[in-house]
Amino acid sequence: MDLTGKTALITGASRGIGAAAARAFVNAGANVALVARSADAITDLAEELGPQAIAIPCDVSQFSQVDAAVTACVKAFGQLDILIGNAGVIEPIAPLSDADPDAWGKLIDINLKGVFYGMRAAMPVMRQHGGTIITVSSGAAHNALEGWSAYCASKAGAAMLTESAHLEGADQGLRVLGLSPGTVATDMQHQIKASGINPVSQLDWSEHIPADWPAKALLWMCSSAADAHLGQEISLRDPDIRKKVGLT
Repeated sequence: MDLTGKTALITGASRGIGAAAARAFVNAGANVALVARSADAITDLAEELGPQAIAIPCDVSQFSQVDAAVTACVKAFGQLDILIGNAGVIEPIAPLSDADPDAWGKLIDINLKGVFYGMRAAMPVMRQHGGTIITVSSGAAHNALEGWSAYCASKAGAAMLTESAHLEGADQGLRVLGLSPGTVATDMQHQIKASGINPVSQLDWSEHIPADWPAKALLWMCSSAADAHLGQEISLRDPDIRKKVGLT
């Protein structure tokens, strides 16, 4: 797939799916704005990827910072064509009756408000010439898991935001969809494993897919080949989707 001349902004780009997606998009010819709180990590990644990438330190739980990141991206590359809402955290993992309210709220600020802030900052820019918005979702958006009340609630909310953005943006030339990657071999899985709570923590590491699989899926979702799924959530657990993406 050729994305030469296109610009993507990826949140949570310092590691895992975000970093893998950045590499995939640059390899496809895109300019990439790397957005994350970890300034050192995204700076190192930008240096690795070369002039097609810039690092924009940003806390997605703060709208002013997200808005400034979009502005910086457009200033650097002239436009914004693709928004990947990937930033997310899993902590606190705890029973509802014991969960720390501040930590619970902070997760919502990142996983849910962060998705909204990205859309809110990007949609006015993208609707001038069209674009693609993809939210990285989770099976937890649709199935409750013990100890994951904050994560499940945030992902369910983000899935509804994605549907709302499609409803409001389709007539303005925006392609909006979600990706549920399944369990991925990232740092988050180490936190889940250490918690020992619910069946996901019991999975063997070999059962998690590599981060470059969802990265390839995100790339494919930016093409017209994924148009049949606009407004929907694509699952990498679906063998047909894996075949379409070229992961079989």
